[in-house]
Amino acid sequence: MLEKKKTMMKLTFLGGAGEVTGSCHMLETPGGRLIIDCGMFQGHRRQAEEKNRTFGFDPAALHAVVLSHAHIDHSGRLPYLHKQGFTGNIYAPSATRDLAAIMLRDSAHVQQADAEYINRKRSRNGEGPVPPLYSVDDAARVMRHFVSIGYHRRFLPLPDVTAAYYEAGHILGSGLVRMDINNGGRPFRLGYACDLGRAEMPLLRDPEPLTGNGERLDALILESTYGARHHAPAESMEAELASLVTRVVGRGGKLVIPAFSVGRTQNILYYLHKLFAAGRIPSVPVFVDSPLSVNATDIFRMHSECYDEETEKFLEMEGAVFTHKSITYVKSVAESKALNRRRTPAIIISASGMCESGRILHHLRNTITKKKNAVAIVGFMAQHTLGRRLVERQPKVKIFGEMYPVRCEIATLNGLSAHADQDGLAAYAGAVASPDTRIFLVHGEPDALAALSGVLAAKGFRNVTVARAGQTVALQE
Repeated sequence: MLEKKKTMMKLTFLGGAGEVTGSCHMLETPGGRLIIDCGMFQGHRRQAEEKNRTFGFDPAALHAVVLSHAHIDHSGRLPYLHKQGFTGNIYAPSATRDLAAIMLRDSAHVQQADAEYINRKRSRNGEGPVPPLYSVDDAARVMRHFVSIGYHRRFLPLPDVTAAYYEAGHILGSGLVRMDINNGGRPFRLGYACDLGRAEMPLLRDPEPLTGNGERLDALILESTYGARHHAPAESMEAELASLVTRVVGRGGKLVIPAFSVGRTQNILYYLHKLFAAGRIPSVPVFVDSPLSVNATDIFRMHSECYDEETEKFLEMEGAVFTHKSITYVKSVAESKALNRRRTPAIIISASGMCESGRILHHLRNTITKKKNAVAIVGFMAQHTLGRRLVERQPKVKIFGEMYPVRCEIATLNGLSAHADQDGLAAYAGAVASPDTRIFLVHGEPDALAALSGVLAAKGFRNVTVARAGQTVALQE
């Protein structure tokens, strides 16, 4: 009987606890077990490889996955999960399912390319090959398990769990999750707000509260990526970007923008389109150099139902978004290489967002050594990434195994962040949680976790826990 109480309802933090990648959290109830998100770890190659191949549970014994959004640090291990024996449903907002189809396939290509590179080096050292985490075929097979869910539509991931998605305002199709758990006749409300977007940002609707009519959550899993920071007002973003573009073009340089293919790239294109239309920046070609960004932008066009009122008004005036005459979508490798030979001003938007792989590495190698150029950092850069080293203004950085001096301008534009800052996180907690709600902080580095925990405690929340990797907590016995 005692053992039954211990296993009645538990939450285990399997990834994204004490760090900002690899989000994965397991909920166990009498009706079964599910995970919320199944993200890929990013950082030191050897450490990330070990973490990505370890789940901490038997995938075959898992009943369901509830996916919040398509970013790889939340979805990237789904093909590997299926490969290891998972056969249940993967629930996702409708646009998330469409984005995941292209993003997981792209991730598989990266896995295979990385494995080929590593295995060439291992072969020279007389070592055996290392297989990729998963293949393109694995990515295609896992898509058969996706179940698309509209916002506010209730679904049953477990027999005793009724769930619903609410707008997160983070990227296209991102969802906050509410789970109403029937624990032996005792209701329990669990909320998941990771990643939580910002209010008043372009393109997407603002984040929605998970409760209403005076309700409050019994427990809330809350991100803390920017738990120690305050963003510049969103309205200042256009002015900062306009100033940077004018400055770089004026000295004949290139502006390189590392950006996540989904979300950040489309936000930048939206701002540039507005600035061109208003005559606030000089005429300069814009190149989107990422096949995934091109495909993701097509999906953005498909899901205009996710747009906010500001974007709908912009569409009425301009007729389209992401299609200004100055914007060119680069698809072939030859076109991408030609950009590095270009000697006239240009804006190049490329992936990956944290500068760890992809075409952005070639553009940075050909940009950072010249003073006339600039790199714009427009999102969070995790520890041990090239992007983080650029943010830290390190005098030299390693790209493709060689050291390059950083002589160009490094501009940090935090106003483009798609994550809520400390004020936004605290305000959201205040809207859905009571002083007695159990709040578990995840998806943040130690300084951000500590800062947000202190702020929430000062605001009267009595039950704030900084989640630890591998930690299991009993929600209700």
